[in-house]
Amino acid sequence: MSSKIIKKLPTHIAGFDHVACGGLPQGRTTLVTGTSGSGKTVFGAQFLAEGVLKADHAGVFVTFEESVPALRQNISALGWPVEKWEAEGKWAFIDAAPAAFQNADIIGDFNLEGLLAQVRGTVKKLNATRLCMDSLGCIFPHFPSQAAFRREIFAIVAAMNELGITSVLTAERLDEYGPVARHGVEEFVADNVVILRNALEEEKRRRTVEILKFRGAAHLKGEFPYTVLPGEGIVVIPLSALELKQKSSTNRITSGVPELDLMCGGGFFRDSIVLLSGATGTGKTLTATQFLAAGSSKGERCILFAFEESREQLFRNASGWGIDFEKMEAAGTLHVVCLYPEVLGLEDHLIRIKKEVEAFKPARIAVDSLSALERVSSIKSFREFVVGLTSFIKHLEIAGLFTATTPTLMGGTSVTETHISTITDSIILLRYVEMYGEMRRGITVLKMRGSAHDKNIREFTIDAKGLNIGKQFRGVTGILSGNPYQRPPTDLDDLAQLLDKSENT
Repeated sequence: MSSKIIKKLPTHIAGFDHVACGGLPQGRTTLVTGTSGSGKTVFGAQFLAEGVLKADHAGVFVTFEESVPALRQNISALGWPVEKWEAEGKWAFIDAAPAAFQNADIIGDFNLEGLLAQVRGTVKKLNATRLCMDSLGCIFPHFPSQAAFRREIFAIVAAMNELGITSVLTAERLDEYGPVARHGVEEFVADNVVILRNALEEEKRRRTVEILKFRGAAHLKGEFPYTVLPGEGIVVIPLSALELKQKSSTNRITSGVPELDLMCGGGFFRDSIVLLSGATGTGKTLTATQFLAAGSSKGERCILFAFEESREQLFRNASGWGIDFEKMEAAGTLHVVCLYPEVLGLEDHLIRIKKEVEAFKPARIAVDSLSALERVSSIKSFREFVVGLTSFIKHLEIAGLFTATTPTLMGGTSVTETHISTITDSIILLRYVEMYGEMRRGITVLKMRGSAHDKNIREFTIDAKGLNIGKQFRGVTGILSGNPYQRPPTDLDDLAQLLDKSENT
């Protein structure tokens, strides 16, 4: 028995067509629901606007809620020239706002036949391919019963399907995870249902989109984060689009610290992601600075995303270690982006980073620090952010160095490290070591995927030249757990000291 494949009409909404497996079912009606502020009107307007821009499809926007002048102004603010498109016959508004029904007799057989006739005429006049009706809930009070409302919604859907136009109907819901729509009937009439959520998680708003159903058509399951950007509209971030097809380079690059290169078996791999974890003041920013300076000295473009220090602080600190960031910028080998984490949501940060990278085309990226971003997000959204960022970087074969801050001075497990340790290729730990009333520093390579590496914990110092790695700690245990303990010396320790002395002579 043969089955007819339902064609998809690309929405051209960034990221959404991947979730929808190609777009909205062509010639059918899709219900888009969400609470206030979730972006329903933006979705409908963008569906029409992208149709004009990407496919030369004319569109009709029917408004049951906002006035046409207000809508025209709001949509234009997103960067879409609707007035120009109206003049060119590529866009038309139909005003069906509540004012149009103020004198309607809702006791009799109130219906939308007049509106449907106007929609049919406008669609045919423009030869429109796309239609948006926003929002259905505004007309519910004008019907005597829920059954009458459902009947008229069904009539709208049937009329649009008969026209062969691909339609988006928006409807409001009261709760992010409650009934699909306010009146409980809309989702049963439409062929397809898309849910937009704007949930509050740990005092932060997080937007997600879910395709609840596509009748007879494939789509991806689950919720996918999205954001709304000025000049762009909705941008969906489909993590399922991230495929494990990255190339694995065997080429090595220097970390900027010769001794650290030796500990890593010859340096970092060209396309690796390195997580540098340590307490405040252990040298994370210094290591990132030397990593960037090493790339710049070889003519490589490098970019630094700083979320904890200002540009002036970063440049001053670099100069204290003999590194001239201003000279690197003037040579075009360094680009510094400083942002406070609270300024944007994580989805917006990810998109901003991608745009900066695509524009600058660096060979190396440093992010200082991930912990700052984690503090302003939920665990789930943070991990999604890191997955999206690492996948993006690895696909471009860019070397990345991320820093993370441990919760205590003596170390312990970093929360950031716990959440993303399986995603990164290498983990380097920087730790304070208290010995005989003196604070010293230790470094170890905890993980180096695909390469042998030094497993010792070595002492390092920081001076005007940067990071200096020395010999391994002997006779000390518990450094990584944050509880260093000087054990009594043994014969093996005496032998090791003799070997160290012979190497020095």
